[in-house]
Amino acid sequence: MVNFNGTLHESSSNLLSLENRGYAYGDALFETIKVVHGKILFWEDHYFRLMASMRILRMEIPMDFTMEFIESEILKTVEANQLMKATARVRMNVHRVEGGKYTPTSNDINYNIIAERLESDFYALNTGPYTIELFKDFYVAPGLLSTLKTTGKNINILGSIFAKENNFENCLLLNTEKTVVEALNGNLFLVKDRVIKTPPLSEGCLKGIMRKQMIAIVEQLEGYILEEAPISPFELQKADELFITNCIVGIQPVTNYRKKEFTAEVSKLLIERLNTKIRLS
Repeated sequence: MVNFNGTLHESSSNLLSLENRGYAYGDALFETIKVVHGKILFWEDHYFRLMASMRILRMEIPMDFTMEFIESEILKTVEANQLMKATARVRMNVHRVEGGKYTPTSNDINYNIIAERLESDFYALNTGPYTIELFKDFYVAPGLLSTLKTTGKNINILGSIFAKENNFENCLLLNTEKTVVEALNGNLFLVKDRVIKTPPLSEGCLKGIMRKQMIAIVEQLEGYILEEAPISPFELQKADELFITNCIVGIQPVTNYRKKEFTAEVSKLLIERLNTKIRLS
């Protein structure tokens, strides 16, 4: 079941036309959300990121787009897909209404919500082989637009194809200054001695919800220092640990980068703290 502007439909096949601005111009945003047994994880952070992103893209925010309203629409979709007693991956898409070319005729929006089942309720650490490489065919432009979850993700798509063709689990993206920005599907953290480092938003990385959770947890972690600073590709092979974060998997440790093998001790500690935080919230 698909939720389109508040109405549930059996299929999405007849809901979007070829004139849809998300399809025609990439004029759309999305949020990927984890819902566990009817509880939306980190919902306030998702909501405020969505509202801020819509403002940046000059979309007209409807008067009824309150936190409570969108939460109810998400849960309505989850329930319609019989996932209230399971764990679901929810994607909410927001696009400007049809009309115009590059210049839209209106800044009003439509939205749709889809849900699918996930197997794991809480976050579990995947300690299997996870090899990464740099993707250097194209570069991320540092700046505010790169921090948004827009539908124009060509570099992520091409990087994913490159990873698949070369048997890597993931790739790291570089910006035009040739510093490491993020992974294809999440933010990057690097551990060296007692310093846990992640690129600042000014580098062009996604303003990730799980990134925010990790920063808050690390800041309370005794014996470790959090540093938001650019990461050079040369630092990767000198690191003790690399891990990738997003809202669906939580924390994904990297096991190999080129000839370097990494531990996952900090990842194990952080995922325990993350699950404790969720249980207590």
